[in-house]
Amino acid sequence: MYIKLLCVLLYVGSCLANVDDTSVLPEGFVDATQRSTHTNNWAVLVDASRFWFNYRHVANVLSIYRSVKRLGIPDSQIILMIADDMACNPRNPRPGQVYNNANQHLNVYGDDVEVDYRGYEVTVENFVRLLTGRTQNGTARSKKLLSEAGSNVLIYLTGHGGDGFLKFQDSEEITSQELADGIQQMWEKKRYNELFFMVDTCQAASLYEKFTSPNVLAVASSLVGEDSLSHHVDPSIGVYMIDRYTFYALEFLEKVQPFSKRTIGDFLQVCPKRVCISTVGVRKDLYRRDPNKVLITDFFGAIRPTRVSTDRINVTLANEDDFIVSTAASKKPSFRIIIEPQFPTKFFQLKKLRSM
Repeated sequence: MYIKLLCVLLYVGSCLANVDDTSVLPEGFVDATQRSTHTNNWAVLVDASRFWFNYRHVANVLSIYRSVKRLGIPDSQIILMIADDMACNPRNPRPGQVYNNANQHLNVYGDDVEVDYRGYEVTVENFVRLLTGRTQNGTARSKKLLSEAGSNVLIYLTGHGGDGFLKFQDSEEITSQELADGIQQMWEKKRYNELFFMVDTCQAASLYEKFTSPNVLAVASSLVGEDSLSHHVDPSIGVYMIDRYTFYALEFLEKVQPFSKRTIGDFLQVCPKRVCISTVGVRKDLYRRDPNKVLITDFFGAIRPTRVSTDRINVTLANEDDFIVSTAASKKPSFRIIIEPQFPTKFFQLKKLRSM
């Protein structure tokens, strides 16, 4: 009963705003860098590599996963694909743990990681199906990208790549043209509002060269002809811990809080060549906004600016399925909420009362 009443209050508030309230946000209420047309956030995070010596790629993707989750994107809106589970690898001397630093101060695998595609599920076919919404019958809801026209989507890819391709599990490749076609289908099917494409691999910039879809901003760890290098090794396990670009990207993201004013423009500067060794590539000709005025949380978080209203709504309970609502100004019932359980898709109706 209380849940039903809460739903009613939320719905009536929006209806009253639409019917009677013609006010607008005061000038300057929302900072210019916060203005965005998106309504929700999704993240697709992919490690396309197998084998123990590619430990760093799993650490890359789990680190980004931890950051977007900390900044507010729920697991229900994060698709995590890991081709090889290093936490359960028999060579891992610390079972159930993955670190992105040799100091081992942070276990990025944690206790609440939700992997959606694991092992041999991480294929080019499944990835393209995920982006385009063409998942096979019987696919669990948690494995679907349920974005829509109001969604800002972050796509992060890491693994081994070359000029115009990214390898999946050393057995197949996705090409730059296939990526471009997949994102074009996303746009035509209204599956995103804005899309941020981020890739950490060798010759990474080649993967966004074929893009033609609107509202896409892309960043790559290396230009065509360049390798993307690892950051440091952990001698105790004999593998590199993380890649350079992702290491410095995370250094930036760890300082970002949910209501931070840091921008995407700031983020695009995180790994200059003197520390990355490779040259970070950026493509913004398809993007309509100035990255220096776009909050980092527009893609890596899920915080929305809100307007505080002083209007009040009085609710009088007539019976279990009938709510009489009045505005504080009139103090007279002006709306009646009628619960209609026979129409489950239309939870209730809002009817104007003419004589009350």
